[in-house]
Amino acid sequence: MDQKERKRLVQAIYEIVETIPQGRATSYGAIAKAIGYPNLSRLVGKIMSECDSKVNHIPAHRVVNSQGVLSAKDAFGPGCEMQKLLEAEGVEVVNDRIKNWKKIFWNPLHEISFND
Repeated sequence: MDQKERKRLVQAIYEIVETIPQGRATSYGAIAKAIGYPNLSRLVGKIMSECDSKVNHIPAHRVVNSQGVLSAKDAFGPGCEMQKLLEAEGVEVVNDRIKNWKKIFWNPLHEISFND
């Protein structure tokens, strides 16, 4: 993947993540499917870990693995920052996993109108 294509992917991923409502979360795989690259969930995770959400205001804390586990929590620094951000939005986290994952899960393919 060249730099230009990667830059387009990063922008597409950020645009989706910015639309995740407070109190909801999605998975790396769901984002990968939504951007048309269903096999690139690991790349989505890597991009989320590099996004510096405090500077870019990208709510990366709302993106977790397919089981609702806060698998990238270390990217937010020490002190359970990812969990704190989710809990501040009303998302309950127990043992690094979102409680009621199926209810909290936000599927971009069902929630976003891509024809606008």
